[in-house]
Amino acid sequence: MKKSTANIVREYGPFPGVDRVNGVTYDGRQVWYATGDTLNSFDPATGETLRSIEVPAHAGTAFDGQHLFQIAEDRIQKIDPGTGEVLATIPAPGGGGDSGLAWAEGALWVGEYRERKIHQIDPQTGAILRSIDSNRFVTGVTWVDGELWHATWENDASELRHIDPQSGAVLEKLEMPAGIGVSGLESDGGDQFFCGGGTSGKVRAVRRPGRG
Repeated sequence: MKKSTANIVREYGPFPGVDRVNGVTYDGRQVWYATGDTLNSFDPATGETLRSIEVPAHAGTAFDGQHLFQIAEDRIQKIDPGTGEVLATIPAPGGGGDSGLAWAEGALWVGEYRERKIHQIDPQTGAILRSIDSNRFVTGVTWVDGELWHATWENDASELRHIDPQSGAVLEKLEMPAGIGVSGLESDGGDQFFCGGGTSGKVRAVRRPGRG
């Protein structure tokens, strides 16, 4: 297993009126982040705030290429990013103990925080298709180039972990600096991850290993 220190390349925020950042996702143009009562977005090139949608936004956020998905307590909302309308809801597998959220391979991937699991679920029904065990609290979840990564935040220590999606074995981990937590995780599809910063109210960009 490879182990290294995370390279934080940029910090965004804290943002006006935002006390905490929960989930984060990226739609190819803007980074969306969940704040509890709203889903906001900013331009990652400038840091400028772009949008704000009033929806419950308590944990993970995902984008499937067309719609946003947002965990709100014990359910997952499907949202039209253009209008902000909630189009559908499905039950969340952790029943309110859910954390990270990602879209990959036609399915949603949901972290269950204290149970230390990642569930692959049917985006139409919420049915659990399979589950992967972790040995740490799971916060954010993301897929990039066929790699499954998740964030951990436990006892004031946070890591980004590349894991085997079949066995859950840890292949690589990036340790965040002391005192920096990761509440949500998303890849930009290229050379960096976006990490929600919890109660710091910040989003941080971290260099993806082996990508320059």
